[in-house]
Amino acid sequence: MSDTTKVPRERPLSPHLSIWRWHITMATSILHRATGVALYVGALIGAAWAISLARGPETYANFKHLLGSPLGKVVMFGLTLSFFYHLANGVRHLVWDIGKGFDLKTANATSIVIFAFAAAASAAVWAIAAMTGAL
Repeated sequence: MSDTTKVPRERPLSPHLSIWRWHITMATSILHRATGVALYVGALIGAAWAISLARGPETYANFKHLLGSPLGKVVMFGLTLSFFYHLANGVRHLVWDIGKGFDLKTANATSIVIFAFAAAASAAVWAIAAMTGAL
């Protein structure tokens, strides 16, 4: 009987975040997924709004008080930012679907435009809300 025991062979490891060089298009991809999840949470908040409205004035007042709190406003601003970011990145994906914008310079530039648009559009919406007394 031979004493040959099998020694596990070294196998290649899958790429991991620690070996990838971070770049802006990688961040936009991850944030697109994260904002999609955030928008699902926003849909649940919208459903809670409708339920509170249907349950009567007292429940609706409590809901408005919760969303009007500092934490509620932070959540709503985050949802606004998520909406505009996801919208802009979705438009970029539509452009990619027709085969345009894949070169590195354009992909990096559109990533910056997406961040700028999301920030500017969110700030504009909240500024208008503040000017009209909606906050």
